[in-house]
Amino acid sequence: MVLAQGGGVTPIRLACLDLAGTTIGDIAMVERAFAEAIATQGIVPGTGAYARAMVHVHRSRGCPTIEVFRGIFPDNEAQAQAANLTFERSYEGAIGRAGLVPMPGTVETLEKLRAADVKICLITGFSRITLNRVLAALSWSDKIDLALCPEDAGRGRPMPDMVLAAVLRLGIEDVRQVAVAGDSESDMLCGRRSGASVVAGVLTGVHSKERLLKGGATHILDSIADFPTLVLGSEQVETPVCASAL
Repeated sequence: MVLAQGGGVTPIRLACLDLAGTTIGDIAMVERAFAEAIATQGIVPGTGAYARAMVHVHRSRGCPTIEVFRGIFPDNEAQAQAANLTFERSYEGAIGRAGLVPMPGTVETLEKLRAADVKICLITGFSRITLNRVLAALSWSDKIDLALCPEDAGRGRPMPDMVLAAVLRLGIEDVRQVAVAGDSESDMLCGRRSGASVVAGVLTGVHSKERLLKGGATHILDSIADFPTLVLGSEQVETPVCASAL
């Protein structure tokens, strides 16, 4: 349970894992909720404005949802708030109809980390209301130690606040004992800014390997199923590598 870090060894004691696209496979549901929310504000499919808005959504994935809408409606806070409320209702309705499906290997990953005495915190750009709905649908209360959203920590990704809040709440002594995993560039920026020694980009979500590396990924994984091998394995790794090279 050690990783090379500046010539020494640092045990991983906390794993901060993203939700959508990393541990749960609801990318299409999220995209539809964004599209529906934008449409209620007069930006409809087939228009240039809609195409630009969805490009912004894609680029901003991982950031707080309200901040995504503020980027689309920069001069109208009321419109951004209305769109965010529609997003929450749409996404929560989709959960109620279809449920949520963990990414392959997620449950096994959580169990392996818990067995190795690694604390687990789920982090997300969803609001607290939406996060609670997600947690209720997943029934992972016995598999995680904490779940945080932007309003719990002060600022959302790409700022490091949620990871640092998890460090404080779970009694981690050193930020180098933290490993972060996510599927977006903002996840990677958040992890690097927090001082985590492992910032793993997973390829099951919205952003490419290139975007993840641009954000500061120390490792690229095919999926979250590869995460335990990275942080619990006996091999010592120092430079950005793909999972297949471990």
